[in-house]
Amino acid sequence: MRRAAISAAAAAALPILTRLAPETAHTLALAGLDWLRPLWPRREFSASLAVRCAGLEFAHPLGLAAGFDKNADHLDALGALGFSHVEIGTVTPRPQPGNPKPRMFRLRESQALVNRMGFNNKGADHVAARLERSAYRGVRGVSIGKNFDTPIENAAGDYLHCFRRLYEHADYFAINVSSPNTARLRELQAREGLERILAPLAEEGAVLARRRGRRVPVFVKVAPDLDEAQLETLAAQLPALSVDGVIATNTSNRLERFASALPPGAGGGLSGRPLHALSLAVIRRLRALLPAGFPIVGVGGIFGADDAVETLAAGANLIQVYTGFAYRGDALIDEILAALERRGGAA
Repeated sequence: MRRAAISAAAAAALPILTRLAPETAHTLALAGLDWLRPLWPRREFSASLAVRCAGLEFAHPLGLAAGFDKNADHLDALGALGFSHVEIGTVTPRPQPGNPKPRMFRLRESQALVNRMGFNNKGADHVAARLERSAYRGVRGVSIGKNFDTPIENAAGDYLHCFRRLYEHADYFAINVSSPNTARLRELQAREGLERILAPLAEEGAVLARRRGRRVPVFVKVAPDLDEAQLETLAAQLPALSVDGVIATNTSNRLERFASALPPGAGGGLSGRPLHALSLAVIRRLRALLPAGFPIVGVGGIFGADDAVETLAAGANLIQVYTGFAYRGDALIDEILAALERRGGAA
C-alpha cells in the first residue's frame, strides 16, 4: 500500500515536471527521489527473472542507462526503485561543465529527447568517493569517456585513467565511444581507434584483476547509426580485444525529420520512441554477427513492456531505459517487470 501511495504521488508530479525545461525537471526529479528514498519499501524479485551475464548476477534484466545519474549522487535513490543495475556516468578524468545551456530539448509529440550535454560531470575522483559510500547492492556500471579538451590521439590515456581510478568501485565498465556530443569521439568506433582504446584497457585489466582478486567486465557502447560494414568490423573486433559485451545503442544523430520542432542550431543525440527501431535493427544484426552467447545490452526507445520484450527477443540479454523512464516514471519499471514475470523471465 505504501509503495502504491508513493508511486501515485510521483505520477502526479510528472505532468508538472514535463512543463519545466528538461534539465530543470531532471534535477528536481532526482532531488525528489532522494527525499522519497527512505520511505520506499524494499522490492522483492522472482528468482525466475535472474540473469547471469558477463560473469555478473542480475536480479532481472532491467537497468537504468548512463546519463541519468552522471556522478553517482543519486545511486541509492535510483536503486531503491528496483533497477537490477544502474549505469553511472559518463565519467571523465577531470570535472567538466559540458556544453552551454540549453542543451536538452523535449519532443513531446514524438516522446523523445534531444541532448547535447557534452559529458558534464564532476570527474572520476568525485564518482569514486560517491560509489564508495553508496549502499546500493545491485550491479553498478560505470560509463567512461574522454575530456572534451583531450586530443583524440591521446584519448586512450583518459579512458585508462578512469578505468584505474574506478576499478575497485565498478561491477562493469561501459566504454563510451559513441556519444555524438564530444567532437570526433565517434571516430573511436573505427577499427584503429577502438584498438587504441581497448588494447591498453585489456592489459591494465589483467594487472588489476590479479592485484584486486576480481575481474571487472568491459562493455563497449555503440551508435545506432553504424552501417553494415561498420557493424561487421565491430562484431569481429570486439571479441578479439577481450571485450565482454556490447551496449546497443547510444543516441542517434539522425535529426533531419525533427528539425522544425527544435530551436535553430539545437543539434545533439536523439533518444526516445523514434530510436527504438534503429536500436532494434542494430541489436538484431549484432546478434547474428557476434559469437553465440556474446552479451548484448539493449537500450533505445523502450517505453513499455512490449518494447522491452521485443528488445530481448531481438537478442539482448539485458535492457536499459532512460527517456521512457523520464516520461513515465516508475510505472514503466512495474509494467516491464510484470510482463517479464508473465513471460517467465528474460528467456
